[in-house]
Amino acid sequence: MLDGKWTLGRRCFLGLAAMPLVGVLAGCGGTADERERDAAAAVQRFETALNSKDARALCEELAPGTRSELVDAQQRPCVEAITDQDLPPAGETRAIDVYGRQARVVAEGDTLFLSQFGAGWKVVAAGCRPEPGRPYQCAVKGG
Repeated sequence: MLDGKWTLGRRCFLGLAAMPLVGVLAGCGGTADERERDAAAAVQRFETALNSKDARALCEELAPGTRSELVDAQQRPCVEAITDQDLPPAGETRAIDVYGRQARVVAEGDTLFLSQFGAGWKVVAAGCRPEPGRPYQCAVKGG
Protein backbone atom coordinates (compact mmCIF):
# COMPACT_ATOMS: atom_id res chain seq x y z
CA MET A 1 0.00 0.00 0.00
CA LEU A 2 1.46 3.34 -0.99
CA ASP A 3 -0.51 5.44 1.48
CA GLY A 4 -3.32 5.05 3.99
CA LYS A 5 -5.84 6.74 1.70
CA TRP A 6 -6.30 3.94 -0.80
CA THR A 7 -9.90 2.83 -0.94
CA LEU A 8 -11.16 -0.70 -1.26
CA GLY A 9 -12.41 0.19 -4.73
CA ARG A 10 -8.91 1.10 -5.85
CA ARG A 11 -7.49 -2.05 -4.34
CA CYS A 12 -10.22 -4.14 -5.96
CA PHE A 13 -9.64 -2.43 -9.29
CA LEU A 14 -5.89 -3.00 -9.05
CA GLY A 15 -6.51 -6.57 -7.96
CA LEU A 16 -8.64 -7.15 -11.02
CA ALA A 17 -5.96 -5.62 -13.22
CA ALA A 18 -3.49 -8.11 -11.73
CA MET A 19 -5.67 -11.12 -12.46
CA PRO A 20 -3.36 -12.44 -15.22
CA LEU A 21 -0.97 -13.15 -12.35
CA VAL A 22 -3.41 -15.68 -10.87
CA GLY A 23 -1.43 -18.57 -12.26
CA VAL A 24 1.78 -17.20 -10.77
CA LEU A 25 0.16 -16.68 -7.38
CA ALA A 26 -1.68 -20.00 -7.31
CA GLY A 27 0.92 -21.53 -4.99
CA CYS A 28 0.05 -19.20 -2.08
CA GLY A 29 -1.73 -21.18 0.63
CA GLY A 30 -3.04 -24.26 -1.17
CA THR A 31 -4.05 -25.13 -4.70
CA ALA A 32 -6.21 -22.75 -6.70
CA ASP A 33 -9.06 -25.28 -6.58
CA GLU A 34 -8.86 -25.55 -2.78
CA ARG A 35 -8.78 -21.80 -2.35
CA GLU A 36 -11.70 -21.35 -4.75
CA ARG A 37 -13.73 -23.94 -2.82
CA ASP A 38 -12.87 -22.29 0.50
CA ALA A 39 -13.76 -18.82 -0.80
CA ALA A 40 -17.04 -20.18 -2.21
CA ALA A 41 -17.82 -21.79 1.15
CA ALA A 42 -17.28 -18.44 2.91
CA VAL A 43 -19.67 -16.75 0.47
CA GLN A 44 -22.19 -19.54 1.09
CA ARG A 45 -21.97 -18.98 4.86
CA PHE A 46 -22.45 -15.25 4.32
CA GLU A 47 -25.40 -15.90 1.99
CA THR A 48 -27.01 -18.34 4.44
CA ALA A 49 -26.71 -15.75 7.22
CA LEU A 50 -28.13 -13.05 4.94
CA ASN A 51 -31.10 -15.20 3.89
CA SER A 52 -31.88 -16.18 7.48
CA LYS A 53 -31.39 -12.58 8.69
CA ASP A 54 -28.77 -13.79 11.19
CA ALA A 55 -26.94 -10.53 11.92
CA ARG A 56 -24.48 -12.16 14.31
CA ALA A 57 -23.42 -14.73 11.71
CA LEU A 58 -23.15 -12.01 9.02
CA CYS A 59 -20.82 -10.00 11.25
CA GLU A 60 -18.72 -13.10 11.95
CA GLU A 61 -18.20 -13.60 8.21
CA LEU A 62 -16.90 -10.03 7.74
CA ALA A 63 -13.18 -9.31 7.74
CA PRO A 64 -12.09 -7.46 10.89
CA GLY A 65 -11.41 -4.19 9.04
CA THR A 66 -14.76 -4.33 7.28
CA ARG A 67 -16.58 -4.95 10.54
CA SER A 68 -14.71 -2.05 12.17
CA GLU A 69 -15.48 0.32 9.30
CA LEU A 70 -19.16 -0.61 9.41
CA VAL A 71 -19.32 -0.02 13.17
CA ASP A 72 -17.44 3.28 12.88
CA ALA A 73 -19.57 4.53 9.99
CA GLN A 74 -22.88 3.58 11.62
CA GLN A 75 -21.86 4.41 15.21
CA ARG A 76 -23.51 1.26 16.55
CA PRO A 77 -22.72 -2.44 16.96
CA CYS A 78 -22.22 -4.56 13.86
CA VAL A 79 -25.28 -6.72 14.60
CA GLU A 80 -27.45 -3.59 14.42
CA ALA A 81 -25.63 -1.85 11.55
CA ILE A 82 -25.45 -4.85 9.20
CA THR A 83 -29.23 -5.24 9.10
CA ASP A 84 -29.61 -1.73 7.63
CA GLN A 85 -27.30 -2.40 4.70
CA ASP A 86 -28.91 -3.00 1.33
CA LEU A 87 -27.23 -6.34 0.63
CA PRO A 88 -28.71 -8.26 -2.29
CA PRO A 89 -28.95 -12.03 -2.26
CA ALA A 90 -25.96 -13.37 -4.17
CA GLY A 91 -27.71 -16.23 -5.92
CA GLU A 92 -25.81 -18.70 -8.06
CA THR A 93 -22.04 -18.29 -8.32
CA ARG A 94 -20.89 -17.45 -11.83
CA ALA A 95 -17.13 -16.99 -11.36
CA ILE A 96 -14.48 -17.18 -8.66
CA ASP A 97 -11.14 -15.48 -9.14
CA VAL A 98 -8.43 -16.12 -6.56
CA TYR A 99 -5.24 -14.08 -6.57
CA GLY A 100 -2.90 -14.64 -3.68
CA ARG A 101 -4.83 -14.15 -0.45
CA GLN A 102 -7.61 -12.23 -2.21
CA ALA A 103 -10.69 -13.48 -4.04
CA ARG A 104 -13.55 -12.10 -6.06
CA VAL A 105 -16.78 -14.09 -6.24
CA VAL A 106 -19.19 -13.00 -8.96
CA ALA A 107 -22.73 -14.26 -8.45
CA GLU A 108 -26.06 -13.60 -10.14
CA GLY A 109 -27.05 -10.79 -7.78
CA ASP A 110 -23.85 -9.65 -6.11
CA THR A 111 -20.08 -9.52 -6.31
CA LEU A 112 -18.16 -10.14 -3.10
CA PHE A 113 -14.49 -9.61 -2.33
CA LEU A 114 -12.74 -11.76 0.26
CA SER A 115 -9.39 -12.00 2.00
CA GLN A 116 -7.80 -15.07 3.50
CA PHE A 117 -7.01 -14.86 7.22
CA GLY A 118 -5.64 -17.44 9.66
CA ALA A 119 -9.23 -18.43 10.49
CA GLY A 120 -10.17 -18.72 6.81
CA TRP A 121 -11.76 -16.53 4.17
CA LYS A 122 -13.66 -13.44 5.30
CA VAL A 123 -15.82 -11.00 3.33
CA VAL A 124 -14.02 -7.69 2.77
CA ALA A 125 -16.76 -6.17 0.59
CA ALA A 126 -20.31 -7.14 -0.35
CA GLY A 127 -23.15 -5.61 -2.27
CA CYS A 128 -20.66 -4.64 -5.00
CA ARG A 129 -21.65 -3.44 -8.43
CA PRO A 130 -19.22 -2.86 -11.29
CA GLU A 131 -18.90 0.66 -12.64
CA PRO A 132 -17.71 0.64 -16.26
CA GLY A 133 -14.18 2.05 -16.37
CA ARG A 134 -14.18 2.56 -12.59
CA PRO A 135 -13.75 0.50 -9.41
CA TYR A 136 -16.63 -1.47 -7.94
CA GLN A 137 -19.08 0.39 -5.71
CA CYS A 138 -19.86 -1.67 -2.59
CA ALA A 139 -22.58 -1.33 0.06
CA VAL A 140 -20.32 -2.84 2.75
CA LYS A 141 -16.55 -2.51 2.52
CA GLY A 142 -13.41 -2.35 4.61
CA GLY A 143 -10.86 0.41 4.62
